[in-house]
Amino acid sequence: MKFRAAVLRQPRTPITIEEIECTALQPTDVLVKVAAAGLCHTDLEVIEGQLVYPMPIVLGHETAGTIEQVGSAVGAKRRGEKVVLSWNPHCGHCFHCERDQPILCETYIGHGPQAVQIDGTTRLRLNGETLRTMFYIAGFAEYAIVTDACAIAMPADMPLDRACLIGCGVMTGVGAALNIARLGYGESVMVIGCGAVGLSAIQGAQMAGATTIVAVDRNRDRLALARRLGATHTAAVPEEDALAIARGVTQGRGVDCVLESAGNAPAFRLSAEACRTGGQIVWLGKTGVNEDVAFRWGALMGEKRIVRSSYGGARPNRDFPMLARAYLEGRLDLDTYVTRHLKLEEINSGFEDLRAGKGIRSVIEF
Repeated sequence: MKFRAAVLRQPRTPITIEEIECTALQPTDVLVKVAAAGLCHTDLEVIEGQLVYPMPIVLGHETAGTIEQVGSAVGAKRRGEKVVLSWNPHCGHCFHCERDQPILCETYIGHGPQAVQIDGTTRLRLNGETLRTMFYIAGFAEYAIVTDACAIAMPADMPLDRACLIGCGVMTGVGAALNIARLGYGESVMVIGCGAVGLSAIQGAQMAGATTIVAVDRNRDRLALARRLGATHTAAVPEEDALAIARGVTQGRGVDCVLESAGNAPAFRLSAEACRTGGQIVWLGKTGVNEDVAFRWGALMGEKRIVRSSYGGARPNRDFPMLARAYLEGRLDLDTYVTRHLKLEEINSGFEDLRAGKGIRSVIEF
């Protein structure tokens, strides 16, 4: 089978639209006709060479579509299902899976840097040569091949250009508030960074019942959006003192929880300073894996709990449908996130917008 895909051949070069082909489905595979795919900052990290993968490669991991074909071990009734794709396949029986940490699955972690499928093989070809797959999905293509378990059914009335966002940014942010921090009614929260992940963290905090939500960002337009989505206070850094604002609305203690999604050294340091003693810090953002981040030691004291989370504690079969229902019931705003729709051929323009910090999410529609 042949179809079009956006192929990155080398870091820091334009993506090209190529005709590629796929091999036959393995027994637990499903072939998904992609309807929509969001442009995420992690994709940009690969393009910029900050996140290193073998190439050529098809990027894209925030993806939704319709199951068109199924492998021999997959029930035929799944054909025609609307699905959101999860980028965290896992074996279910390794050391970490048995401890309910699928994001640390040994097979998932081991095969990820090779940009292959979870079984260690590849399904895509470009001119007869191996073509790599980012995050087990390769969503910037007309079709994607994933394992049956990673194709999560959606309600029939869920629009797929909104559903795709659930697969990464929304799950990470909302999940940080609900699954990792387990926020409770009346708690105070600071969210640092108001992109798709941060805005989702704000909405997750509101869903959990937090009554004081301080949003921090450099972009005042994003802060205005954060207020629309549930933030009660904002801090435009560096002009405004985010730490003083956080302490000012908590009788000088600092917030109960900080959800950091900016991914830079000042944001990490602020997260430690703004958290009250006995509070918790959830780091969602990331900096270079070999970069150092320095902290004032006193900011880390006081029985503070710090955790790094990559996917918001996702249990896709449970969480993806829940997020879709929240959207359909008007409790989760996804419409505001989609600031540009693109054709596949416009993908480089979409990444230029992402570099420049324009909008929240550009979504490719097929």
